[in-house]
Amino acid sequence: MNTKTKEILIMQKPTSAFIGAAWFTLLIGMVSYCIGLWNAQMQLNEKGYYFTILLFGLFSVISVQKSVRDRDEGIPVTDTYYGICWFTTITSITLLIIGLWNADLELSEKGFYGMSFLLSLFSAITVQKNTRDILLANTSEKYKD
Repeated sequence: MNTKTKEILIMQKPTSAFIGAAWFTLLIGMVSYCIGLWNAQMQLNEKGYYFTILLFGLFSVISVQKSVRDRDEGIPVTDTYYGICWFTTITSITLLIIGLWNADLELSEKGFYGMSFLLSLFSAITVQKNTRDILLANTSEKYKD
């Protein structure tokens, strides 16, 4: 007997608390980092360097999260794009480390920038994951019996 069954995966939405916490930590990380840059006693080109690294890192980790999840779900992602996503993520973190290593800043300031940067990156990944989970949960609810 050859029976085909249609399996539907019902996704559970992330809780409002988790969604709020992800957005809150993303905003705290980004705003803290930017306030630190605004108040920093450094040249404008240095501030631009650190700000660009933040934007570059945020975009990179969102691309990594999306491409890793796409592959996990069987959505085609080329090896080239997948590799570029990881390369740019590692590059953004490396550029921040190099910049802070060579910066004429107090060790506490360097730690502040490093931690707010990493908080922002991790939170961006979580916000992207939540956004995708909500979309899948809403889509799966349409097909619920």
